[in-house]
Amino acid sequence: MTSSTRSATGCTAANVTETADGLSRPDAAGALAVDCALVTEILTGFVREEVRKVGFERGVVGLSGGIDSALTLAVVCRALGPENALPVIMPYRASSPASERDARLVATQLGTTPLAVDISPQIDAYFDRNPDADRNRRGNKMARERMSILYDLSLARAALVVGTSNKTELLLGYGTIHGDMAHALNPLGDLYKTQIFALARYLGLPAAVIEKAPSADLWEGQSDEDELGFEYAAVDQLLHQMIDERRTRAELHTLGFEDAFVKQIHRRVRDSQYKRRPPLIAKLSNRTIDRDFRYPRDWGR
Repeated sequence: MTSSTRSATGCTAANVTETADGLSRPDAAGALAVDCALVTEILTGFVREEVRKVGFERGVVGLSGGIDSALTLAVVCRALGPENALPVIMPYRASSPASERDARLVATQLGTTPLAVDISPQIDAYFDRNPDADRNRRGNKMARERMSILYDLSLARAALVVGTSNKTELLLGYGTIHGDMAHALNPLGDLYKTQIFALARYLGLPAAVIEKAPSADLWEGQSDEDELGFEYAAVDQLLHQMIDERRTRAELHTLGFEDAFVKQIHRRVRDSQYKRRPPLIAKLSNRTIDRDFRYPRDWGR
């Protein structure tokens, strides 16, 4: 049996077959296919509405030279105009020069003027007192320092901080609380990494950004996929079936996913839940903020 469906993300005109026990088995390309025109329209409207409804006209984006921040900046430029987009490049002394080069290439293509802030002095000053800190501590500190700069500029320039984390990173907990995971709004959070690549190609972002290995550039030679231990293409397929399609472990096994891989990713999603929710509040009243009082932020308008 075959079928096809269409949505902003998900199976689109794919060859979708059913296994003997009735499970849908979309092909690898179709399962995460993106209607790029529709997604671009939705994300552009989302940024424009969410920024302006709270009285702002500008957006500030940490521009790393990677594909996620490049795509975020592209959406902000479309939504608010290049003149209202503030890209901020924040290198550390050990950062790859290619990252800043690619960030500037993106900013130029999109018609924006980047602001460069070297974070080396404050990072080095802190770790001079903690010389034994490992690279994970240093990486987290850099991520939080960068976000503190973005929020300072948010106040100085009356610009909302626009996040760059994608759905794959959020589900895996591959991010830093109060670092790259902090923002006022996030246009990419419901797009898997492989969908990010598709949208970046559609919007014509520079090939240098699209084709290089994804990296947070926290230390020399750092690669996201090497650090994670698997490729984005593989984990996105699993996450789509696990999260969006709500497959059980038995069903995932039937669909061909290795049990050890399923267990590993399930553990990562489970153990990083604390990163995806507001801080817990001890319940004492009948209207606790994170449980009983959960109005949207524009309540009362």
